[in-house]
Amino acid sequence: MKKLNSTMAQRIAKAAAAFEEQRTGHAPNSVTVVQADGTLVITLHGALSEAEKALARFPTGAAKVQEFHRQLFTSTSDSLRQEIRRITGVEVREATAEVEPASGTIVGVFTT
Repeated sequence: MKKLNSTMAQRIAKAAAAFEEQRTGHAPNSVTVVQADGTLVITLHGALSEAEKALARFPTGAAKVQEFHRQLFTSTSDSLRQEIRRITGVEVREATAEVEPASGTIVGVFTT
């Protein structure tokens, strides 16, 4: 992947926030985008709803929240992958997401 300039990173952050709000109904508080060596990392801060945060206070609830967001990401990430390609000009080969229920952070990792 070519190096991201600040405008590209801002466009990806905006697309990621819109993607999250569209698929969950909850917009993240902020988004961080970092790129290095063919890997793009998008961190959605404050991405969980109040109900998800309450559920995540318990180990079984946290596991359910993590699994829900992983599966949701897997089944809906094509549109975000296409937007990343449109912005960067580079095809995304792989994508995965991880959720930290305690902080409400979702991290998406995209490889090119």
